[in-house]
Amino acid sequence: MRVTRLKNVRIVDGIHASSKPTDLYLVGPSLARQLPPETRIDATYDLEDHIAMAGGIDIHTHIGGGKVNLARLMWPERSTKEADEKPWLRPLSAPVPGTWETGQRYLQMGYTTCFEPAMLPANARQSHMEMRDTPWLDTGGYVVLGNDRMLLNMIALGAGQEAINDYVAWMVASSAAMAIKVVNAGGIDAFKFNQRQLNVDEVHPALPVRPRDILWSLSTAAEELGLAHPLHVHCSNLGTPGNITSTLATLDAVEGRRIHLTHAQYHCYGSDGPHGFSSEASKLADRVNRTNHISIDVGQILFGQTITLSADTMHQFANRKFASPRKVIFQDLECQAGCGLLPFRYKESQFVHGLQWSIGLELFLRIQDPTRVFLTTDHPNGGPFTGYPHLIRLLMDYDFRMSIFDRLHPDVRSVSTLPSLKREYRLDEIASITRLGPARALGLQNRGNLNPGSIADVAIYRNDDNPEKMFSSPTMVFRGGEMVLRDGLILRDCQKTVLISDFQTRQDALRWGARPEHSARWQKLYGYSPWLTALRTDEFAEEGLQIEHAHWHR
Repeated sequence: MRVTRLKNVRIVDGIHASSKPTDLYLVGPSLARQLPPETRIDATYDLEDHIAMAGGIDIHTHIGGGKVNLARLMWPERSTKEADEKPWLRPLSAPVPGTWETGQRYLQMGYTTCFEPAMLPANARQSHMEMRDTPWLDTGGYVVLGNDRMLLNMIALGAGQEAINDYVAWMVASSAAMAIKVVNAGGIDAFKFNQRQLNVDEVHPALPVRPRDILWSLSTAAEELGLAHPLHVHCSNLGTPGNITSTLATLDAVEGRRIHLTHAQYHCYGSDGPHGFSSEASKLADRVNRTNHISIDVGQILFGQTITLSADTMHQFANRKFASPRKVIFQDLECQAGCGLLPFRYKESQFVHGLQWSIGLELFLRIQDPTRVFLTTDHPNGGPFTGYPHLIRLLMDYDFRMSIFDRLHPDVRSVSTLPSLKREYRLDEIASITRLGPARALGLQNRGNLNPGSIADVAIYRNDDNPEKMFSSPTMVFRGGEMVLRDGLILRDCQKTVLISDFQTRQDALRWGARPEHSARWQKLYGYSPWLTALRTDEFAEEGLQIEHAHWHR
């Protein structure tokens, strides 16, 4: 077993607060702080003036699945001129790059684990295959429920929570999913009946079901099944002025059960001010600060060109007139959700875009516990994941933050409270929002930290007064104890792992699809056998992948 010594390195993982340099050992695939004196050391690296962090974890990034491939196809003429600087500083070749470039660029920032947050049951196998082909990253996916006709019918007919739990367990197990994702609960299906908005307590146009009922049923299922990650929620009325009302109602709907709000920046808007659009970040932050069952990722926007993609067809249809350039794609898949894509450019000079930028930063700066607010851009919706080092600098450097704020639309500067928020993130807080917090929220106790026994996924950064430069180019990255990157250059491939949520009835869950009554209903609603798309975990082993089960530590 290979043993590597990282000498004189400062450990920063959100747990260990010591600023003194120490030694960290990589013993095969695991970490250690001390070794028996007779242990043979295979390699030693003196890392004075460096910090060690666990490999980064992106809890919400669109890297696999049908809409990701549509995004790659919809804009083939888009290209980026190569920079003359170091290769890891160049822009992405496209707003949604291919699998190899995705894995490369994440690794070159020190990230080692990523999660696709919108995996349709009918498309789960293809999503996992695509993530398998994304090198250097361990991956997992969240299965999209909440607009699938079978679930809506079960709630409408009063099937009972036990029957819903069995159905959800089948969906999670047969999709090899980490968690349940709900997108605009009931709203995607309502859009198919020409509905343009569905509030939390509004009844679906064709079924006696409200979004509140869907949220309650799915959050209850997640709790009673014991899924590692709480219900992962894309709220109603995304991007709409005044949607803070829907967001707070969503939090109320789960009645104290665990909940994760994703791309929360898009869900805390008011309707005040000269343009009928204002920040309500303080209300959402206050709710998070007063409770312990809510976590969020921010979905920070970054100025520039991107592509927006979402299962929320209702919202994407409303935004079609803002497409830049003027092209859109809308698609339905097996009546399980929706799909809408359009190119988009965020501009510093535009009032709404400038205020969105400020609102995201407000959430980061107002929420007190950095293990419950996570760094994301909802790649590619708010901007590319390669903007994370820039975002880290915005959080750590007040003057830099204000230098960009001063360039925004004058009405943003007159209404935003961002200048009053002078907090600057510390390195340990950066570790929490990019590593420790996401790992805890996902039930991955051996990731996101540098405790003895944890997985030896380690990123080494040279100290620098410019956090953007520092986090753009780690000196070294180790995967499972093996160095895979040094000074920006990738040295070797590594073993990949699929991350799946374990729960008490996982082995029984797959029996649901074998029952004739369930199979017949599925066939009638979706037009194919439930076993046509169901995944077996041994399929991953056949592809050379390891499987790691996440557990809810109550």
